[in-house]
Amino acid sequence: MNDYLVRIMTTDGAIRALACVTTETVAEAARRHATLPTATTAMGRALTAGALMGALLKTDQRVALKFEGNGPLGKILVEAQSSGAVAGTVGNPAVELPLKEGRVDVAGALGRAGFLTVTKDLRLKQPYSGTVQLVSSEIGEDLAHYLTESEQIPSAVGLGVFVEQDGTVGGAGGFLIQALPPQDEAAIALLMERIGRLPALSEQFRNGGTPEQLLELLFLGIPHETIEKRVVAFHCSCNREKGEKALLTQERESLRKTAEQDGGITVTCTFCKEPWHFTPEEIDALFDESTEPAAGVEAASPD
Repeated sequence: MNDYLVRIMTTDGAIRALACVTTETVAEAARRHATLPTATTAMGRALTAGALMGALLKTDQRVALKFEGNGPLGKILVEAQSSGAVAGTVGNPAVELPLKEGRVDVAGALGRAGFLTVTKDLRLKQPYSGTVQLVSSEIGEDLAHYLTESEQIPSAVGLGVFVEQDGTVGGAGGFLIQALPPQDEAAIALLMERIGRLPALSEQFRNGGTPEQLLELLFLGIPHETIEKRVVAFHCSCNREKGEKALLTQERESLRKTAEQDGGITVTCTFCKEPWHFTPEEIDALFDESTEPAAGVEAASPD
């Protein structure tokens, strides 16, 4: 088990907490999207947030996070499943800003004005969606604000990504703590004090810190038990069928002409950059089938 997540619950059931290490997950996303360090940090925090949110879901449920600001990064999209699979993308992977007070300027990259939209597929007739304004554009604080305001669950979120000088991901992970009714005010106050004194999460995970160690540090003296441990990994739900549906949203004759000129059409997944190639003959055959649109893919001719 490389990247993984741990969930605990206080013995009185008043507080639940999750912590995860996502170093390999973030590194894989950075490799696929060829992100520069600032973009890697922002996307990595969002991917970690997605993994934490996905762990709160029931089997086969999914959650999507969209951070959209007025900065050069544009937006960050993340999809996470209850299984621990998570994937994501960023609007502008080439964003690189100078450090601000010694820290990666994620807020400057995303932009101070914007919105966070959380969409949950709970396997009901319609997905649930909620939107809040960005409060800091630091990702973790914005997710905590959403959970507290929209879902009415007081929450604290901490996220960290360490990018080495050569651009590789040296460490990534985070935590999510939620107070459930009836609230234990004394425990909450103690946890908030300890969160405020935590060393940088990015440094902790870079130095080999584990989710268990982080939770033990925060919950020292607060009776709790481990509920589960699960794998976290970069994994996209795209497949050839979704590529077919994306093609069917295009104009047939235009696609046919491009395919004949270039020897086919390649559909590339927005989240994982996996290519799906279709010959002119395959494209012709598709237009006799369903035209239901697909999300998260874009069509492009081969280089």
